[in-house]
Order: sequence, then C-alpha cells, then structure tokens
Amino acid sequence: MENIKAKEMVVDIKELASLPAVYHQVRGVLDNPDSSIIDLANVVSADAAITARLLHVVNSVYYGLMSRVETVSRAVSVLGMQQVHDIVLASSVSAMFKGMSPANMNMTRFWSNSVMRALIARTGAEMVRAGELERFFVAGLLSDLGHLVMYEIEPKLAELAQMQAEEGDRPLHVIERELMGCDYADVGAALVEKWNLPPRLVAAIAGQIDPVNAEELYRRDAAMLHIARVMTDAMERKMESDAIAQLFDDSIWSLSGLKPANIGTIRLIAEMNHGEVVTLFFPQLRTVN
Repeated sequence: MENIKAKEMVVDIKELASLPAVYHQVRGVLDNPDSSIIDLANVVSADAAITARLLHVVNSVYYGLMSRVETVSRAVSVLGMQQVHDIVLASSVSAMFKGMSPANMNMTRFWSNSVMRALIARTGAEMVRAGELERFFVAGLLSDLGHLVMYEIEPKLAELAQMQAEEGDRPLHVIERELMGCDYADVGAALVEKWNLPPRLVAAIAGQIDPVNAEELYRRDAAMLHIARVMTDAMERKMESDAIAQLFDDSIWSLSGLKPANIGTIRLIAEMNHGEVVTLFFPQLRTVN
C-alpha cells in the first residue's frame, strides 16, 4: 500500500528529481523489443562519463573477464543488455549522490554498507541461480536510499529514531513510523518509483522489511534484500555467521531459496569483494570503516 507521507518526503528532495537522461535512454532501448546490441552501445557511447565508468567496472577484478574490454559494444556483447543497463543504473545513482551529505550522517559508512548489501543480495541470488544477478546488486545498492532522504528532510527525527532503536529493543522501522509516519522502505520505494524504475525494484525495496507480505511476484527479491540488510547490520556488530543465520525465520529461507549454512559463504564472498566494488562505484570515498 502506498504511503502518502513517504511520497511527500520524496517530493521535497530537489537534488534527486530525476536520473540522468542517458539512463532513461538506456531504459528506452531495453523496453523496445526491436532494439539491438548496437542501439544500446550507441546510446551509452554518446555519454563519455558513463562509458568510462562502464568500461572501468567491466574490466575490474570483480568481473574477472578473461580479456580486456575496450568498447561499449564489446561490453554489451559479453555482459548482455540487461546487465549493462543495471551497471549504468548503479553508476548513475552513485554519481547523483556524489555531493550529497546530510547533516548527522556518515556518508562513508552509508555507501560502504550499501555496497555490502548489494554484494550480499547478488551473491545470494547467484547461489540460488536466480538469474539477472545485477538486478539484485542494484536493488541492494538502492535499498537504503530511504534513510538518505529522511536524514535530509527530517534529520532530527531520523537521528532520534536511530538512537531509540540502538538503545531499546524495538525495530528501527517501527520507531520511524511512529515519529515520521513512514519508514525507510516506504521512502526508498517512493523515490525509485518517482524515478520510474522497474516495478520489480520498487516492490523489492518496499517489501524488504516484511518479505512475506510483499507483492507475491517479488517476494524472493524482497527476501534477498531482507537478508542483505540483517546481515550487514549484524556484521557491523561483529556477529559470527552462525549467530546471524539464527536471526532469520523459516519464511525467509523458503522465499529466498537459501539455507542457514549459506550465510558464511555469502559473507566471505561479499567481504572479499567489498573494497574493490566500493572503489569502482564510489571512488570519492577515501576510507571505508
């Protein structure tokens, strides 16, 4: 169900009015069944900054390709149109937020955790052979944007909610709803919907707190985001993997297709790639806590 308060909060964010034009052009190519690899390559190649970021990402250790990719058309041929779309989206978002730094918010920690959620979601999806792995990466990367908006629009209330959650035994989203009339999932979903991003992405972000009650078609996506969030928060608290696995109930395992024994492996892979991916998408972050 749509949250009016979340939509009102998103309207007040002037800096995030829309994604760059190149992203919408890329999206238009994918939405056109008659489009080809050449069409997508031409659109991306017309934007020098996006081209540079795409080739930088594709040639990184993270992707581990056997030979160097020198052109956008080759990148599209190797990765596929959907994966290039998702990398362009992630790059566009990281560039948009480059100069945004709300009061009382540690942006290095925010983006570091966002990348960790992205990697956990992608790795989990890969383990259950969910397909379109970059879709899960992008969802994880964008899953906490609601907090960025909340700290920009209602900094005192957002900080109070975080403090009460840390000092008490009630979940953060419950306190946010009491103080602001919406939670980070509501606001994040409202923002990506405003950007006209795919409904699957909107539904996954909206349903990340309670995947069982997410839109039926997208419950696995929401469950992966739920796992990514809980794991990232627990890893910050230095919890062991076995203890983290105990934080999830049977419904999460059923929806995601993962098993408790997978948590340790997912954590290892995500931690191994974390520094590389932070550098790829957020080179302005000099240190990662």
